[in-house]
Amino acid sequence: MISRLLRYTLSFLFVSTVSLSFAQQPPVRVAIVGLEHGHVAGFLHQFPKQEDVKLVAIVEPDTALAQKYEEQFHLDHSLFFSRLQDAVAQQHPQALLVYTPVGEHRKVIEQAAALSVSVMVEKPLTLSVADALAIRRAAREHHIQVLTNYETTWYASNRSVAGMVADGKLGEIRKVVVHDGHQGPQEIHVQPEFLKWLNDPAENGAGSLYDFGCYGADLTTVLMHGEAPISVTAVAQTNKPDIYKADDDATVILRYPRAQAVLMPSWNWPFGRKDMEVYGTKGYAIALDPKQVRTRFSEHDAGETTTAEPVPAPEDGSLHYLAAVLRGQLKPQGDLTALDTNVTVVQILDAARESARTGKTVTLHPLPQ
Repeated sequence: MISRLLRYTLSFLFVSTVSLSFAQQPPVRVAIVGLEHGHVAGFLHQFPKQEDVKLVAIVEPDTALAQKYEEQFHLDHSLFFSRLQDAVAQQHPQALLVYTPVGEHRKVIEQAAALSVSVMVEKPLTLSVADALAIRRAAREHHIQVLTNYETTWYASNRSVAGMVADGKLGEIRKVVVHDGHQGPQEIHVQPEFLKWLNDPAENGAGSLYDFGCYGADLTTVLMHGEAPISVTAVAQTNKPDIYKADDDATVILRYPRAQAVLMPSWNWPFGRKDMEVYGTKGYAIALDPKQVRTRFSEHDAGETTTAEPVPAPEDGSLHYLAAVLRGQLKPQGDLTALDTNVTVVQILDAARESARTGKTVTLHPLPQ
């Protein structure tokens, strides 16, 4: 009882200290770059509720698109800029939130690095290994943070499963299976400017393979402690050629020395899903949705479904996380958002794209450090 009480007290003091620390500091100044990524709409809804960040600028050269968002979200016209350099010079943001096509990430990050401004991009980090290494060089040279935001990073269920792996409750990992996707971007009526580049491999990397394969690559890389797979084998196809010129369905197999991961990104699911299965030598855990986890540890055990503990601040959302990193309260190394993790994610995606193109398994080699 004393031990349990002590743990509770320490936990309470830690959360209280973090909350007090956040409250004592001014909000982090952020600028949005690009409005072509549809996720920005949901993001803009968060700002009025945020105390950790303050939106000081929006960079969008397309005046019609900028006007659409200005009117839709009742934004002050003075927030809008057509050039990143002008926004930084006048508003002095500490970080950029990038909502451009993925194909523009490298350019924006290199510009931000030259201006000594940190960056958080929407997943995935970029299109190719060459771009990922260039981004890493820029981040190191100019001492900025480069983070990648995934919706699934903030799922309590995924955090719970990762905790079971770390604690050895599942034993040694033997197989990971990740399903991600929805009915298709056109079918769910994404914004036209979003659909345009999602369906363009030059801007998106591929189709569903990159759009949703990145989630599983990210989760698996962290579960495997940052280790890249030995090889990547992928198949991709377009089931709806009347709608998509990019792939709309893919399966990717990652081979590790003692495990496999199977990623199933698709724009052909009957409904949206983001779930993960982890099978170990002692049992399995399935993150069914953002909160629910199904576990089973014996063939004689029916298993159970539980609600995961909420993710504590400041790791409970992208803006809290970003503010904590920039304030020096969190170090992004080896986690789902960190640059080192996401360079490996891009290595996996790049190999998967090549495997799907050639019909051959791609063997991975260590990247230069």
